[in-house]
Amino acid sequence: MALSGLCGSEGSDPFWDWNVTWHTSNPDFTKCFQNTVLMWVPCCYLWICFPFYFLYLSHHDRGYIQMTHLNKAKTALGFLLWIVCWADLFYSFWERSQGKLLPPVLLVSPTLLGITMLLATFLIQLERRKGVQSSGIMLTFWLVALLCALAIFRSRIMTALKEATKDNLFRDVTFYLYFFLVLIQLMLACFSDRLPLFSETINDPNPCPESGASFLSRITFWWITGLVIRGYRQPLEGSDLWSLNKEDTSEQIVPVLVKNWRKECAKSRRQPVKMVYSSSKDAAKPKGSSKLDVSEEAEALIVKSPVKERDPSLFKVLYKTFGPYFLMSFLFKALHDLMMFAGPEILKLLINFVNEKQAPDWQGYFYTALLFVSACLQTLVLHQYFHICFVSGMRIKTAVIGAVYRKALVITNSARRSSTVGEIVNLMSVDAQRFMDLATYINMIWSAPLQVILALYLLWLNLGPSVLAGVAVMILMVPFNAVMAMKTKTYQVAHMKSKDNRIKLMNEILNGIKVLKLYAWELAFKDKVMAIRQEELKVLKKSAYLAAVGTFTWVCTPFLVALSTFAVYVTIDKNNVLDAQKAFVSLALFNILRFPLNILPMVISSIVQASVSLKRLRIFLSHEELEPGSIERQTVKDAAGTNSITVKNATFTWARGEAPTLNGITFSVPEGTLVAVVGQVGCGKSSLLSALLAEMDKLEGHVTLKGSVAYIPQQAWIQNNSLRENILFGRQLREQHYKAVIEACALLPDLEILPSGDLTEIGEKTRILVTHGISYLPQVDVIIVMTGGKISEMGSYQELLDRDGAFAEFLRTYASAEQESSEDDGLTGLSGPGKEAKQMENGMLVTDASGKQLQRQLSSSSSYSGDVSKLHTSTSELEKPSAQEETWKLMEADKAQTGQVQLSVYWDYMKAIGLFLSFLSIFLFLCNHVSSLASNYWLSLWTDDPVVNGTQEHTKVRLSVYGALGISQGVAVFGYSMTVSIGGVFASRRLHLDLLHNVLRSPMSFFERTPSGNLVNRFSKELDTVDSMIPQVIKMFMGSLFTVLGSCVLILLATPIAAVVIPPLGLIYFFVQRFYVASSRQLKRLESVSRSPIYSHFNETLLGVSVIRAFEEQERFIHQSDLKVDENQKAYYPSIVANRWLAVRLECVGNCIVLFAALFAVISRHSLSAGLVGLSVSYSLQITSYLNWLVRMSSEMETNIVAVERLKEYSETKKEAAWQIQETAPPSTWPEVGRVEFRDYGLRYREDLDMVLKHINVVIEGGEKVGIVGRTGAGKSSLTLGLFRINESAEGEIIIDGINIAKIGLHNLRFKITIIPQDPVLFSGSLRMNLDPFSQYSDEDVWTALELAHLKGFVSGLPDKLNHECAEGGENLSIGQRQLVCLARALLRKTKILVLDEATAAVDLETDDLIQSTIRTQFEDCTVLTIAHRLNTIMDYTRVIVLDKGEIRECGPPSDLLQQRGLFYSMAKDAGLV
Repeated sequence: MALSGLCGSEGSDPFWDWNVTWHTSNPDFTKCFQNTVLMWVPCCYLWICFPFYFLYLSHHDRGYIQMTHLNKAKTALGFLLWIVCWADLFYSFWERSQGKLLPPVLLVSPTLLGITMLLATFLIQLERRKGVQSSGIMLTFWLVALLCALAIFRSRIMTALKEATKDNLFRDVTFYLYFFLVLIQLMLACFSDRLPLFSETINDPNPCPESGASFLSRITFWWITGLVIRGYRQPLEGSDLWSLNKEDTSEQIVPVLVKNWRKECAKSRRQPVKMVYSSSKDAAKPKGSSKLDVSEEAEALIVKSPVKERDPSLFKVLYKTFGPYFLMSFLFKALHDLMMFAGPEILKLLINFVNEKQAPDWQGYFYTALLFVSACLQTLVLHQYFHICFVSGMRIKTAVIGAVYRKALVITNSARRSSTVGEIVNLMSVDAQRFMDLATYINMIWSAPLQVILALYLLWLNLGPSVLAGVAVMILMVPFNAVMAMKTKTYQVAHMKSKDNRIKLMNEILNGIKVLKLYAWELAFKDKVMAIRQEELKVLKKSAYLAAVGTFTWVCTPFLVALSTFAVYVTIDKNNVLDAQKAFVSLALFNILRFPLNILPMVISSIVQASVSLKRLRIFLSHEELEPGSIERQTVKDAAGTNSITVKNATFTWARGEAPTLNGITFSVPEGTLVAVVGQVGCGKSSLLSALLAEMDKLEGHVTLKGSVAYIPQQAWIQNNSLRENILFGRQLREQHYKAVIEACALLPDLEILPSGDLTEIGEKTRILVTHGISYLPQVDVIIVMTGGKISEMGSYQELLDRDGAFAEFLRTYASAEQESSEDDGLTGLSGPGKEAKQMENGMLVTDASGKQLQRQLSSSSSYSGDVSKLHTSTSELEKPSAQEETWKLMEADKAQTGQVQLSVYWDYMKAIGLFLSFLSIFLFLCNHVSSLASNYWLSLWTDDPVVNGTQEHTKVRLSVYGALGISQGVAVFGYSMTVSIGGVFASRRLHLDLLHNVLRSPMSFFERTPSGNLVNRFSKELDTVDSMIPQVIKMFMGSLFTVLGSCVLILLATPIAAVVIPPLGLIYFFVQRFYVASSRQLKRLESVSRSPIYSHFNETLLGVSVIRAFEEQERFIHQSDLKVDENQKAYYPSIVANRWLAVRLECVGNCIVLFAALFAVISRHSLSAGLVGLSVSYSLQITSYLNWLVRMSSEMETNIVAVERLKEYSETKKEAAWQIQETAPPSTWPEVGRVEFRDYGLRYREDLDMVLKHINVVIEGGEKVGIVGRTGAGKSSLTLGLFRINESAEGEIIIDGINIAKIGLHNLRFKITIIPQDPVLFSGSLRMNLDPFSQYSDEDVWTALELAHLKGFVSGLPDKLNHECAEGGENLSIGQRQLVCLARALLRKTKILVLDEATAAVDLETDDLIQSTIRTQFEDCTVLTIAHRLNTIMDYTRVIVLDKGEIRECGPPSDLLQQRGLFYSMAKDAGLV
């Protein structure tokens, strides 16, 4: 052999000798092997890595690290090592000169080693220059060098002890020096150097320790330990989280993706359009290009455009952006897959070792060490792989959200119409999440087949063709699983559909809960919800059966595979002996096979989902963008001329390819003029403004704007922020100017009402009046009149009137209506003491010169003027400031539970399932695992059967018992799957029923305090968790728990000595897990808390995108969005690293179990059979993955069981009085007269608040018509709330026809009084259901009520008549019609007492008259209480009660009160009635 020649003359020093190295009780390497291979391995490693590492460093410069003691020490040691190596070389030369015959290797090796040490020293300095704080390449180099040197070191010591000769003293000394220096270098390489100069992390208050962590700390994720400990001591806060690494921030990631996407789009676009047209055509095109011309252009374009138009590929762009980093994961995955098969192969060697009683002991220890090292390396490699995948996923999500956000700011309005707000938000949440999930899976596409092929190859080597039987079983399972997956999908779709319907209904119930309570309709709606829920549970039950079958196949397949393989193996040939090695190595390989086969369907469905998401994203990102350049915006300095706006012959359209909306517009506006644009509905007034803001597509013409633009949209857009922030909108606060603006906008009185002045947070709830005011046209400088998208006239008010054209016609139509409404509507809106109600015009308060209100009607078919701006959603509307200040703090945020989940919650869940089922399922779990252990134990006994004449006896008995145990295992699995799944459905049913009942029984104050979002969340998210997540998690948790316990029991059975180590390892495991769960729970919480702001901010942006563009604030909003995403990833990143931290620690515990199982098997090998060794080691190999899974599942279990806790939460809240009380129920004819008496009645909203009504003493006789009036906050609405017992009385009582209403059931009371509420609430469902949800009246009665409510004509004209479907909130009826439907409800119930809460806003006058006249005729003999906001409606009532500050001030007929000239008189005067 060539190497032997290097070591000396032939045969004097052989390169390899089996007798020296293997077949001996004291192994050693030959001298030649030591001097060649062991010296050269580290050198080869470093020289191979060098070119790649050099390239990497030259591209990744992190800054410059100053010389530190650490660096100086490393460099000095490097030079020392070089000197030591070359001292050897010169010594060899010296020996040669003395005439000694030396083998060439003594010259070659020191030379090579010396040069390598110089290279190492060079790399140490290069790393310092490039800012590498800790290097994996160098650490590995020193480690390899030390391991190689260790073998030589041992050999030299042994030689020195054997031989007394000291002929090699110099070389021994240099070697010991070399060994010692390499050891020190390795220790130094474990430490991290200081930060590079000018590193970003220096200025960071809370930098991520990862960048400065050492290589060892990085691969074991040690650097996050500090955070985990802190999380264990106290719940983590947002301030504990580190900043993101620079390469993970939005500002680094998003621009790269956007740039690559732009390039890809540019590539895939067709040739520039200009080449398509011939020049003659361009020349011939007339100026005012018509519609026909446009379509002709399109034709030319289609004919001549190149055919090879392709869609831009988003996948390519993602690959280009994230590919290089992600490719590293391929490497790790491939490494891990190969290493996975080391376990079974070493197991094979170990079993052989136990069988060979003569083999030297050290071989067993060697295999044990090998098994442990391979397991540990597998752990480290696998989690590096996962880390890369998760970080890539996180970056992709950041990039997608950023790209979608940036795109949403620039897409055209026509493109906006094609994607709803919800869809775009879904792109951010759902689709971005799918990419994230895919990043962890995608490698399985090549890795799973690779694992299957390798496993089958090794199985074939082990068992020969009988493997095909097992493979056949696996392949048969694939279509079976596929069919189940399809079925599951259809059930899922059905379940989602029912769930959506239920949530929609719940949403309506919660939004209209006040109306339900006033009408006592809770039970009818409860039944509606339960009907949908019943459908849902049916589907859930089917899914549960499927899940049970699924679990059954997943658990039993491995056993069936083993059974069929072994059965075929022992039956096809008498001489096939099933020994321990064959059986347990095969079992280990089957266990490996199980994972890729089961994961493949998941991966494929994940890829399908991601491809759908990819397509949706691609379509969205390819939408047309607005061209901001279509309108020239000049600064005040640059602009020439005196006009602020110049438009020349411009034509605009909303969507390319549609007919233009504005044609040939030409006008200019001089600086400082006030211009009004008027015209009929739909003539293009708003479009004109949009065109000036570049919100429309300009087909031709020229538009110039000078100076900055402010824009007030028709629908006020308010951000969820403080009032001040909304006004400043990104500008600096200039106190003087700001105050002037607030005064000019008449906001001062409103600021006084708000609890924290201009720092009050305002939600998205504000709605504002918009009216078409024409009474201020005379004050305008220029009026532009539009008709049909063109400007028909232009001039001042007087000029246009003189011209008697379209404008004069327009005025004549509107002025008369205006006149009427201003006479009728003395008072519009809410009026307060000494303050007039202020109308809002386009989001601005408008008052004309004399201070009179300007009226305006809404530009829509019904002349309804919006809903008075409601800032409070409490019944204490604006009743009194102190109550209201509370209201601001009333909304309770959704509380996140901290700390551990109490055991009582698990007990609650078990009770919801039913205790019998709960314990039965636990018992079946136990049976399954006992039979599983028994079958494997039986297998080990079988393999130990003695071989007689090349065959085993009792094969049939062994096989049949093995099969029987397997079948019993299957039965138990199926049993527990069924009980858990069906139990889950029972629990869902019970928990939902309780929740629904408890919520409906809650008093009104509960709904005012609890945001409806929280409640809907309980009915959707939390309930969904109980429906579909918990049963699955329980199964997995119990399965992995029993598997781990079973493995430990088996190892103890095989090697009882393991009892010494298993409990301590169990304790370590427990502590690590508790440590982790505490932090993980908080991180998860922080992550979900910081997730919502991303979407709500995005939602806001989409709604106000035209305002953002008009004010040119895009950059600020993009920055805000990026910050919110980064804030979210700041919590997500530590949580993924914490997962890796935990997994590495736990797998180490698992690896220790493997180590001890093998070690004790080797120690007691003379008393153990090979079967038991195989059994205990193959079980211990499984334990690592199960330990990991167990922690995952237990934390999943904790996270999910919280849902049960949150569903139970509302059972403890305060409930309202009983709905029915049999003992005190009034007679069915009550009230016969309708006499209402208030006796010293008082009311407060909450115990800690002042009274809102005090000492109310008044008797209303049957049949009286009484009006209740008063300024805002006087307590008018509180009176009705008291009458309906929405709020219980604080003192005094209300007597109706001699019965104290506080003594009877709420439904008994509420069924007998009727209210026509302020805002007409309708529910989705048929019109008939909206009138009579309990179906207690005949169709005839319903038609009569509709006729009296003046709706008969409308309803009989509908195709479905009474079954006409009302949309959610009655959106498909006009406001007036909804008001009349409420009137019809009242007519249908026709009770003796009617309460009419007048609509605050001016309903259109026609409807108002209809309602009033109907009430006068139809409710003649009833008691009518009207809460009046307009005095003219109650002037003919028998009595008027005037309330002020919660007390009755005046009471009597209207005419008397007017003569008293008191409060009533002043109100009538304000209203212009006197």
